[in-house]
Amino acid sequence: MSAIPAARSFGQPAMRAARAGLTRGRIELRHTFTNAQDLWNYTFPAILLLVVLFFMRGATVPGTSFSLSSRTMPSALGMSIAFGGLVTMAMALTIDREDGTLLRAKAIPNGMVGYLVGKITLVSGMGLIGLILQLVPGLLVLDGLAVRGVSHWLTLTWVVLLGLVATMPIGAVFGSLIANPRNMGLVMLPLVGLIATSGIFYPITNFPVWLQWIAQVFPIYWLGLGMRSALLPDDLAAVEIGESWRHLETVGVLGVWAILGLVLAPIVLRRMARRESGSRVAERREKALQRIT
Repeated sequence: MSAIPAARSFGQPAMRAARAGLTRGRIELRHTFTNAQDLWNYTFPAILLLVVLFFMRGATVPGTSFSLSSRTMPSALGMSIAFGGLVTMAMALTIDREDGTLLRAKAIPNGMVGYLVGKITLVSGMGLIGLILQLVPGLLVLDGLAVRGVSHWLTLTWVVLLGLVATMPIGAVFGSLIANPRNMGLVMLPLVGLIATSGIFYPITNFPVWLQWIAQVFPIYWLGLGMRSALLPDDLAAVEIGESWRHLETVGVLGVWAILGLVLAPIVLRRMARRESGSRVAERREKALQRIT
């Protein structure tokens, strides 16, 4: 019987840290609405996407009369989920690692739990806000783009949530491995290549078969496919691989990436946290000041 109170007493500090992290994440998210750089980060992708779609307005999906702009919008929304989960999470970790925030979190009992919950809350909130800012204009302006019924709303919801779970832990792994924020190109360059080959701006069925197989290994393609299934007419599935939205495959691949990230992220984060020290933070700050001067 004594084991039960012991387990409760062990879990209560972690739960308090998680609640504190949730509160911190909400506060940080609220502060993004008062920061000019953060506001620009919200609006710029939406503006850029609308400009790209404007130049695509005269094109149609091969073999159909459907607008390529309308087909591209949900694909780009899936891309933004992946980009936010991978890059925003990685960037947040590398910046906090350089300025000593992670070291301070490590010094507090269960501080890493609270820190991670806070970052997950912040990155998820930023991703959802960015998604809304892009989706609403698309629904108002683009023909053929709509959420048709309860089933499509449910599809939109589980694709977004599963996409965040599939990408944020991997982003945390990248952030743990990259000590310098200026080395984020190591993440950005491969990501841009995946975006170009994942059928975001043009149907993947027009790519070589070997390239289609590579794209289907990674979550960006499946997030784009899932968003297209939620926002496009059902007959547009005819231009997809297998002429189907392949919901089961989408759940399977994103689920595998989610499990992989959830297994790897705690291991890599613990090792990274153990290596953090005051001298390492001071050394990184000194190098940063040298680059500025």
